[in-house]
Amino acid sequence: MEANTVTIGLPRLNEPAPAFNAPTTDGPRSLADYEGKWLVLFSHPADFTPVCTTEFIAFARRAGDFRARGAELLGLSIDSTHSHIAWMRNIEEKFGVEIPFPIIADLKMDVARAYGMIHPGAADTSAVRATFLIDPKGILRAMVYYPMSNGRSIDEFLRLLDALKTSDEHGVATPENWQPGDKVIVPPAKTAAEAAERMASGEYECTDFYFCQKAI
Repeated sequence: MEANTVTIGLPRLNEPAPAFNAPTTDGPRSLADYEGKWLVLFSHPADFTPVCTTEFIAFARRAGDFRARGAELLGLSIDSTHSHIAWMRNIEEKFGVEIPFPIIADLKMDVARAYGMIHPGAADTSAVRATFLIDPKGILRAMVYYPMSNGRSIDEFLRLLDALKTSDEHGVATPENWQPGDKVIVPPAKTAAEAAERMASGEYECTDFYFCQKAI
């Protein structure tokens, strides 16, 4: 390994999300505060930057859609609480959008490091655009990283949240670009006898024994 190479530790899917206790624009917040709810934790490189501003406006406009799904939003950047407040007020003044969710002030980068948000290849002192979906039991279920130069799609996180909840509730998987109301994929048969029975049952729409769908 080269001397200037830095290894970035990342949290792992389907394991407990890293615990945190951090100051935010709404006062102290910890991971335990979100027990029983889904949490969408997302980082941005810096306050008062144009791409981040568009993302925060989009998250704010869809905050009600997340809450309707039992999910809360929590932002983060390596800026101070005062900077966050000033930026929130600026967004409301200049764009007419109120930010309805708290933003973590992570000046010591404790949360950013725990969640693998610092990528020296992108920036040494800023958190990249990372998004984490944490379930009501505090388990990390999904994480998505974007480059500094490109904004996220809020619709995709809502879609992914719907897909995760559907998989949990029905014990199924979801295909590419699945939307609520679309057919889901049932788990593959575990034995040859089960595969033969499934193909003959007519209960599912099977293209082959390993690929069967159903409506829910």
